[in-house]
Parts: sequence; C-alpha cells; structure tokens
Amino acid sequence: MKTYLHLFFLLFFHFTILSQEINFKENAVLPAMTENANAYLAHQSIKIDIISQKSMTILTQRVVTIYNESGLRHAQASESYSKNYKIKNIEAVVYDKSGKEIKKFKRKDFIDNSRNDGFSILNDDRILSLDYVPTQYPFTILFNSEIQTSNTAFIPNFRPLEGYYISIGNTEYEINYPSDVGFRYLENNMDFCPIETSKSEYQLRYKVKNVPALRSEDYAAYFDLYLPRVYVAINKFHLEGVDGYASNWKEFGTWLDDLMKDTKKLPEETINKIKTLVGNEKDPIKKIKLVQEYVQSKTRYVSIQLGIGGWKPMLASDVDRLGYGDCKALTNYTKALLEAVDVPSYYTIVYSNSQKISLNQDFTSVQGNHAILAIPVNNELKWLECTSQTLPFDYQGDSTDDRLALIVKPEGGELVRTKVYQPKDNAQTSKGSYVLDINGGLSGEVTIKSSGFQYGDKYTIERQSETDKKDFYKRYFSNINNLVVKKMSFDNNRDAVVFTENIILESNQYATKNGNRLMVPVNAFNKFSSIPNRYKKRVTPFHIARGFEDQDEIVVTLPEGCDIEAIPENTNITSKFGQYSSQYELKGNQLHFKRIFTSKEGSFTKEDYEEFRKFREQVTRNDNAKMVLLIKQ
Repeated sequence: MKTYLHLFFLLFFHFTILSQEINFKENAVLPAMTENANAYLAHQSIKIDIISQKSMTILTQRVVTIYNESGLRHAQASESYSKNYKIKNIEAVVYDKSGKEIKKFKRKDFIDNSRNDGFSILNDDRILSLDYVPTQYPFTILFNSEIQTSNTAFIPNFRPLEGYYISIGNTEYEINYPSDVGFRYLENNMDFCPIETSKSEYQLRYKVKNVPALRSEDYAAYFDLYLPRVYVAINKFHLEGVDGYASNWKEFGTWLDDLMKDTKKLPEETINKIKTLVGNEKDPIKKIKLVQEYVQSKTRYVSIQLGIGGWKPMLASDVDRLGYGDCKALTNYTKALLEAVDVPSYYTIVYSNSQKISLNQDFTSVQGNHAILAIPVNNELKWLECTSQTLPFDYQGDSTDDRLALIVKPEGGELVRTKVYQPKDNAQTSKGSYVLDINGGLSGEVTIKSSGFQYGDKYTIERQSETDKKDFYKRYFSNINNLVVKKMSFDNNRDAVVFTENIILESNQYATKNGNRLMVPVNAFNKFSSIPNRYKKRVTPFHIARGFEDQDEIVVTLPEGCDIEAIPENTNITSKFGQYSSQYELKGNQLHFKRIFTSKEGSFTKEDYEEFRKFREQVTRNDNAKMVLLIKQ
C-alpha cells in the first residue's frame, strides 16, 4: 500500500482548486504518516473572508486519501446549507490508488438531504453530500466548496488535528476581516506540534505540516484540553436575521435576554392554574417541585431547529398549547411558570455532554448546545433539567454537571459552575449475602443504593421490561456463571435522589471445583474488572471525568462438610488516583467481607498513566481474590 501511495503522490501533476494550484510532488507521503493512519490529509486549506457584520465567505480545499473503511468518516466531502447559509460552489474528484481519475462530481451529483441530527422533528438545514461507495482502497478525494453566509456568529475555528487515526500532510487556515467588526482570537495548546503563524493587520494565518496520526488511548482527555485550537469571533455578529454585539459574557447575556424578552407570556388561564396548584405554599423548594411536576406531566421534549429558533425559544404560550418543546422552549416555559408564583430563575446556556466541556471563560462567542434552568434558593443555585419527564429536582448527573455555564440575568450574562459531585456524592453502597453449596452453587440477595451520577446510571431500570431487567443484571453480574434472577424490586427516592435495587438471585455454578477444593471469589456482587490497556509509549494525557465511591458488605455462609484452607489477606492501597481497602473476618461458618473503593477525578500527564494502570490492576486483582475450601472426604 505504501508503494502505491508514494507512486500516487510522486506523480507530477497539478490540481487546480479554486484558482490555487497545488503540486503534490512536493507532498509525498512520509513513512511516519502511514503509521496508525486510516486516512491521510494530504492538503487542506480553509480561507475565511469576513466582509462585514452580515457577510462572510468560506473557501474549503481538501485532499484526503482513505486507506480503509474506518477512514471513510474523514472524507468530509459535504456541506450544509440553509436560507442564510448558501453553497456557491461544490465539487469533488475521486482517484484510485495509482492516481487515475475514477469519477468527477458536480453539484448536481451530490445527494441533497435534510440535515437530520437524530432528534429534531423540524430542521430547516439541509446537506449536500458526496454519493460515492468505494470498491477498493486506498482512494483519494479532492473536494472544493465555497460558502456564502450572513451568519457571522459561527466562524470556523482553526483545529488542525481533527481526530484519531488521521495523519496530516499540510493544513492551512487563513482569515481576513475588516476593521469595524471587533475581531478577536484566542490560541490554545499551540506547542503540541509545530505551527507556522503569520499575523498582520486584518489577517491571521496558520499552517501545520507532517503530523503523524494519533491513536486512541484509554482515558484520553477531551481533545480541546491538549490539542491546538484557535478560537475566532467578532464582537458585531449576525445570526439568522438578528444583529448581535458581545465582547464579553455579560454583553452576550444581555443580547440573549433581549432576544427572549417577548417569549415568556402565558395565558391567564394557565397562570391561574399554576397559582391554584401552588396555593399558599411559601417554601420555594416545594413550589419549584410542584411546578416541575406540572411541566413533567404536561410536556414532552422534541427538538426544533428553524432559523433563529436554534437560539430563540418558541413562545411559552405555544408550549402551553401544544404540550411540547425543545430544551430552550421547555426551559423558558418553566421559567415563566415559576415567575407566575414568584420564584425567580435564570435561563442558562451549557454544553450537554459526558466530558464536562465548559463554555470558554476566556473567550466569548456563540457557544453551548443545551439550555437548563438555574434557580437561586438561599444563596445557592438549584438546577432543573426541563426536558426530562423523570429526573428529580436539582439533579444533573453526568450530562451537565461540574462545568461553566452562562446564566442569563436582566443585567447581563454571568458564568457559573454547575453542580459539583464529589466522589462520596457519586456513591454506591451494597449490602448482601449468599449461601454456598458444596458443589459451588450460590443463592443470595443484595440491596444496592446509588446516588450522584451512579443514580443516573440506574434509575431507568425500573421502567424497563422484565426481560430487559433480567438481561441488565446478567450483564451487571457477569462474573456469576449461570445466573438466575429470582426477584427484583426497586425504590426511586426522588427527594433524596437515591435509587435502591433489591435483587434475589442464584447460580448452580459460581465457585470453581477442583478435585476436593472449591475456589470461591468472595466479592460476588460488585467486582471491578476494567484494567486500562498498557502502552509501550503513551502519547496523550489522560483524564478521569468523575470520581466515585463504592462501599460493599457481603456475608458468605459456607457449606457444611468443608474446611477453610485459605482466606484472602486484608488489603489497603492508597494512590493519587484513589484508595482501595478490603477486609475479611471469619465468624463461625460465615465470612464477612467489607470493601471500599474510591476513585478520584482529575487530569493527569501521560507520564502518570502507568502508575494509574497499575493501581486499577491492583484493584481488579484484589476484587478477584478467592478463598479456598477443602471438601471433607
């Protein structure tokens, strides 16, 4: 394959891409560029011309070689468009591994579809995408596009490294801007790889060459924590027919507040209904819970992305009439209901994801992908996820927890941190017992209580079918062979935000019988078995997004006709990544087992990884510790 690639890129021919000639003889593939690579970005050029507050053009030039099926996602031969985001030119050429042209694509040859994001019922964005199914690898795509838009709120940032398993031959970024729009930029992690920078009046340019492909590594930190990125924005922007101005987050909040000022009016009938529901209640938390329960019973979540609707909520009166809305609409509707019963609250913009991605406090721009509600109670912010019909009051879980979000106040925006869960908050406690028989069978029961993000992992179980519940526990207790779940019951305490599971189970093949010995893994109900991969040379830093604490107590009743030959030793392990302890105590014919495992969150260097891996390996080894029973003859 490498031979063919060198042949292709050493051929002396030229591509003309939007009037710019590129000589690929100068871009021969270096051997290092094929290692760990599913694709090779031979050339990319993004040129942005900000003409005014309401006008911007984006020229994209991209040549990428796809080595295998896994590399197809790096083709990126597509463009979205809408009423205010127009494709002026789009074309592509596909070449085989020897450099022979396979097919040329003009605009009419691209597939035109609605841009389905998977959850929006209404969306006026569309997408033109290359309709090409490869018959052989490698092949190369040359792609050109020109975009013209009045939406200057979203300016493509410079992100030279776009993901794992793609190497970079040459990528360039150029942005030109006028003097009167308040152009701003912020550089992050610029020392990760060599970057050529050129800065002059009204122009910014970057160039990166010959960067080997990054491989995916266990617990890798989120890209923006360590990869280079240049954020760009303008103070005077335009979004879907609406002008905006923001040089800081306070001003951005003012713009949002003004954008939403005509959306909160409710019908008098609804105002009277919610006042009657709350009655004479004075406790603000009880008021909030009553309103939340009303919204959860009356509305459902749908996503609507039409024009400025991507940022401006639909009218609260429409949500009240229709009974549905997206995150913005339901948050705005809940806010309006709370105001009707004299409970102030703040519409809040946040990133919803499991990686704790924050709004960038050092760089103001149109950011975030979700809206929630912040409610000040006794000098503390409480949080409502208004799109969920099931989540409790003031619960965020691992979707919007512990990150910077923008609360919108009448006096402007303010960045605040959402709810922070400490390891002890993300707790799971298990208390159980099981009886062993002389053939290695097990019958037992366990009660598991979960809080924090572990609550979020569990509380939906009770609404699943009986078959799905049993399948869940077969996976959860995968260390128990031939598991039979005899009975399940649940208690979802929404006030305390604790989910309790009561499980009765049995197995005819838990312990391993070896001659006249039984090998019994003591920890039957909560065995940690995830050992991070070993790397000869770790490349990226790593990140533990959330800490947690598990506490377990198990009583094992031993079978008659057996003597104890060996019991695992007590263990205490302390590391900067957490703590682990296990205790074994024999009381008559019962072995009492106690375990505490605390995992800490944090960002760590690649040099720390091997120590972390060994800590998790020790935890796994101790969780698999066995006692040995000798069967009497």
